[in-house]
Amino acid sequence: MKTLLAFSVLTTCLVFLSFKIPSIKSIKKHQNNIECDSIPLLNKQIIDFVKTKIKKKVGRGECWDLAYEALELTKATWDGKYKYGNEMTVEHDCIFPGDIIQFENIVLKYTMDGREYKEKMSHHTAIIYEVKGKGDFILAHQNTSFTGRKVGLSPLDLKNVIKGKFKIYQPVK
Repeated sequence: MKTLLAFSVLTTCLVFLSFKIPSIKSIKKHQNNIECDSIPLLNKQIIDFVKTKIKKKVGRGECWDLAYEALELTKATWDGKYKYGNEMTVEHDCIFPGDIIQFENIVLKYTMDGREYKEKMSHHTAIIYEVKGKGDFILAHQNTSFTGRKVGLSPLDLKNVIKGKFKIYQPVK
């Protein structure tokens, strides 16, 4: 009986040790986008579409028209309103170019060239065009104060959000 018990304990230990448990270092690497360099194919297709639309009006020139046309062209699955795929979080997920960000009552405050700026986005949709770092993006969007109803690029650092909510979606087939 003691031999059987010892064998069971030894087998359990060997099985447990054979599982690969992620280290804290690998989890941090994932969260800091070091391992997030493989852009999903659907996201690449969306960015390819956006590149052809820079400085051009898409649809009626409304902000969400750019996301709408990109999702329709790539045959992505979405609800037809403002849920553009799988909801992601900056803290736990890889954010890629081609992901879509929806803003609700956002207020940004930042300093550029020694001047302080404050921007408001009550209801706005943009496509993440480039990921510069965690929460630091270049957005492609239209119906803005700086490009009017044509697609333009602008920086967004989420640390500058002082009020409001946003959701990031990764498009899906």
